[in-house]
Amino acid sequence: MSASERFEQYMEHLAAGLGHADRHAGLKGYCTGLMLPLTRKSVEPMAAGVDPLRASARHQALHHFVAKADWSDEELLRRISQWVVPKMDLSTGGFWIIDDTGFPKKGKHSVGVARQYCGVLGKQDNCQVAVSVSLACEQASVPVAYQLYLPREWAEDTERREKAGIPDEVRFTTKTEIALQQLESLLAAGAPKYCVLADAGYGVDNAFRQRLSDLGMPYVVGITSAVVVWPPGVEPLPPKPYSGIGRPPVMPRRTRNRQPISVKELAHSLPPTAFQTISWREGSNETLSGRFAAVRVRHAGGNSGKARLRPEQWLLIEWPAGDADPLKYFLSTLPADIALDELVAQAHMRWRIERDYQDLKQELGLGHYEGRGWRGFHHHAALSIAAYGFLVSERITTGGSVGTKKNFIARQTPALPADYIPRGSPARPATRG
Repeated sequence: MSASERFEQYMEHLAAGLGHADRHAGLKGYCTGLMLPLTRKSVEPMAAGVDPLRASARHQALHHFVAKADWSDEELLRRISQWVVPKMDLSTGGFWIIDDTGFPKKGKHSVGVARQYCGVLGKQDNCQVAVSVSLACEQASVPVAYQLYLPREWAEDTERREKAGIPDEVRFTTKTEIALQQLESLLAAGAPKYCVLADAGYGVDNAFRQRLSDLGMPYVVGITSAVVVWPPGVEPLPPKPYSGIGRPPVMPRRTRNRQPISVKELAHSLPPTAFQTISWREGSNETLSGRFAAVRVRHAGGNSGKARLRPEQWLLIEWPAGDADPLKYFLSTLPADIALDELVAQAHMRWRIERDYQDLKQELGLGHYEGRGWRGFHHHAALSIAAYGFLVSERITTGGSVGTKKNFIARQTPALPADYIPRGSPARPATRG
C-alpha cells in the first residue's frame, strides 16, 4: 500500500469522529495544507496551496472548518492516538511527558495572550501558552492531550471570554493542575500508569508530585537547586508525644544539628567518587554523555498534610566536569534498585517532546494560527497534531525521518497559477491589451 493510500485511510479514520460528513473535505484539505512546503501555515496560504484555482472559496471553507464548526478536538486527538499508538513499540513500557510551549503574540485580543514566560523566547513577553501530554517510547512520541493555559486576567474577564468563545466550564487553572487533569482523564479512559516526565516548572510543585504518587504513577521530574531534602542517613525526629488534648502532633521535628539541606548543598558535599560518566543515547553527531550521581533522599518541604515525612526517592544530579555547579537536578520515585544508567536514560527521555514541538512548529504550522477564538486555537492544534501523527506513523512503518513523507502530499497538489495574488496584497496596475 502506498503512502497516499495510507493517508486516505487515516483521513477516513479521523473523519469518523467529526460528526457531519461535510467536514471530511475540511479535514483532508487542512491536514494536506499543513504538510505542504509553505512558509506560513495559516488558512489563506494553505487554501491557495491545496486548491489554487478556487483559493477564495477554499479559504472560506477551511476557515469555517477550523474556527466555527462544532467538532471535538479531544475526540480527534483520541482517534490520532488510536492510529499511531498501536504502531509504537511499548513492549518495555512508555512515558507520559508533560510540557508547555509558548507562541509569541502581538496585541491583546487572541485568546489567552498575556505577558508571561515564553520558552521560545526564554523570557517574559506577550504570548499564548499551551500545556500538553505526550506518550513516548524509545522509538517515537505523539501528543495525546493539549489545552491552552488561560491566565487569571482572562479567566475573570467576562467580556473577553465572550468574544473569544471560552466555554463556561473553563476557569482559571494552573499549568500543573491542567497537566494533572489531562493525566487523570487519560487514566479514566484506561491508559496505563507509565512513568511521568516533566521539567522543573512542574517538578518543584509538591502537590503535583504528591498527586502523581497518589495516582500510582512513578515520575522523574526536574527540580531547582533550592529544593530542600533530608540527605542520606539524616531524618527528622518523630512528632512530639501526644498530650491527649486536641489533635495528635504529626509534624516531624528538627533540631539545630538535624536540619535538611538544599540539593545544591548536598551535591557539593558529595565526594568526586560519587559521580560517574554515563552515556544515555546516540545524538545526531555524537554519543550523549554526562557526569552523574544519584543518592536516596527524602523531600523536606512543607511539613503539613501528606508532606509530613516523604518516602525515600532518588535525587539525580548532573554535573559536567569542570563546571562550578551542577547543571540539573531530578527527583524520581523509580525503584530503589534501578541502575544509574537506566535512571539517567529515563530522565533524559524528555528530548522526545522537544522533538515533537520542533517538528510541529517548524514543519506543521502549530504556531501559525491567526484566529482569536478558543475553538479555533484548539482545532488548529489538533489538526497540526493529526498531520504530525500521520508522519510519525509513516516514520515507524518505513523507518524514515518525520519529514520524509511530506513530499507525497506536495506531488499531488497543483502548482499556483503564475498570476495568483494572495488576499491583502498591494494593488497593482491593470494589464494592457
